Amino acid sequence: GRSEKGGGGCGRCCLGFLLKLLAFLQAFAALSAVLYAASILSRWARHHELHIHHLLPDLWFACAVMAAGLLYCAILLAGYVAAEISSGCCLCFYTGLAMVMMLLEAAVAGRILLNEHWIQDLPYDRTGELQNLVSFVHDNLDLCKWAALATVATQALSLLLAMVLRAMVSPTSSDYDSDEDFVVIRRPLLIAQGAPSYLPTTADPRGVHPNLWSSSMRQKCGIVNDNTFAMSVQHFSS
Repeated sequence: GRSEKGGGGCGRCCLGFLLKLLAFLQAFAALSAVLYAASILSRWARHHELHIHHLLPDLWFACAVMAAGLLYCAILLAGYVAAEISSGCCLCFYTGLAMVMMLLEAAVAGRILLNEHWIQDLPYDRTGELQNLVSFVHDNLDLCKWAALATVATQALSLLLAMVLRAMVSPTSSDYDSDEDFVVIRRPLLIAQGAPSYLPTTADPRGVHPNLWSSSMRQKCGIVNDNTFAMSVQHFSS
């Protein structure tokens, strides 16, 4: 039993370490998106007045990249914390967030691949960074493909590790619950085995306990009067 628990604990530690490592590697992509959006806003602020009410109509692309990067960082932080504490609730929460993000990425990729004029459906980007990004992707198509595949593979592997770790944590918690229930059930039995509080502290020299013998005789004979019972005991003893 102890060897099995030790092996399970070692396996959970290894899976947790791999999950944290993958989250650390993915953090570079998330931080890159945040820094890229910050650089767009910084260059725009050098030549134009940057107002909050101009962000969405004029700088929607930078805001979208910033929001995606921050959301990605939050999901990775949740995965790192879940792997660190090995909590089933946290792992389930991270799994749900990771699945939603992968579905959104698949929807965006399908939209781009199936619609050749997808860029015309988007609002006009006054910064021109969207056109620059599209041109960079076309010029370095092979590199971008491998980067996208590596990112998707890392996300899928992180999701798989989180699901496996979640499945390994659940039986352990149920075993702990069963052990606690077993202790609670046995506790009254241990208390019942203690010495009774009504045992006499003194005994008759002839080996007869007066209190115990008196109570048993009173129950058998149905004697209620203490004086009559004492006389009968004295007569019996003589």
